[in-house]
Amino acid sequence: MLQRFSFDPDMLNSVAGGRSAIDSPRLNIKSLEQASSFLLSYGFEYLKADDQEKIWYYHRRAIVLIVEKLGFALSEVPELLRERKSLQDMRRLLMFASSQEESEKSLQRWSCAILRCMHVYVHAENDLFSSFSEEIQSQILTPFQKAIYHDGTTHTAYLRSPEREAIKLLGFEVKPFKTSASTVIKLLAKPDALAMKIFDKLGVRFVTKSLFDSFQVIRYLVEENIMSFPHIMPDQSSNNMYPVDLFVTICQELIAADAKLSEAEVNKIFTDRLTAAGDSQLFRKENFFSGADYRFIKFITRKLVHIQPLPGREPFSFFYPFEIQIMDEASHQSILSGPSEHEAYKDRQVLAARKRLFADSETH
Repeated sequence: MLQRFSFDPDMLNSVAGGRSAIDSPRLNIKSLEQASSFLLSYGFEYLKADDQEKIWYYHRRAIVLIVEKLGFALSEVPELLRERKSLQDMRRLLMFASSQEESEKSLQRWSCAILRCMHVYVHAENDLFSSFSEEIQSQILTPFQKAIYHDGTTHTAYLRSPEREAIKLLGFEVKPFKTSASTVIKLLAKPDALAMKIFDKLGVRFVTKSLFDSFQVIRYLVEENIMSFPHIMPDQSSNNMYPVDLFVTICQELIAADAKLSEAEVNKIFTDRLTAAGDSQLFRKENFFSGADYRFIKFITRKLVHIQPLPGREPFSFFYPFEIQIMDEASHQSILSGPSEHEAYKDRQVLAARKRLFADSETH
């Protein structure tokens, strides 16, 4: 009768309470047999040698991440959990992570920390990018690279086409795709951590002379069909550079006025109107690790990637997300020299990831 009302609250919170499994304080595995069944459901058949090797691989990656990237001393990790020869059976790690014995408190907490890292590594290294990185990078990046003209005489880059005036760029960067370690740190650090979603593993950044040119870049990318705007993920967009409605209103007024304005005069009009209107219309996807000075337009769009497999197999396709950032010269300079500097951003992420590994701890 009592069994009828016995529920594992940690499991229930992950399934129906909206809490990430990463934030569960412990597992509920009491035997090696239960551990084997848990692993089978997770995706690994423990008695298969290949699957065992994969699990130990993720264990090694987790220990290296904890020590080399997150800054814990190796001596802090209980010796029993550090290596295969001491732990011997990976299922024991699951059992230690489930322990409620006071004498095993340190083993329990560290087992959970290691498993959290392993869990994120499994997701980070088993996505489509890990299998089709060349095809994804080629099909996403090639249209951008073809659209850019480099003037060797002036060492200047432009977006250009036969039908429109060229747009001068101060910079065009292909973001190096995120390594597994950086992906794991980002996912551990994310405050919501709802799912294993990294949308900016691949991306590009445009740096323009002015905010007006930044909007011209958007128009160019859409009208030249470099990207397809219906594939944009609106909940991932940020724009704390300039409100779209105000920008469009001013452009319509300038068309009606038919005035001949210099670039400096155009930029002054936009700046003055924003000052008068305030920035309440600006929006930005919350990011606890970027400084407030990091002003840009950012969106995630998707590309339908086509895979041509070996002869005799059917071709197939899938959507893959990538990030586009656009910022003006002033914003770019501020992130290079100000508090949004990349290293400071990464330091904040590492600190958040460290805390999340030991969410129940007062000492880490």
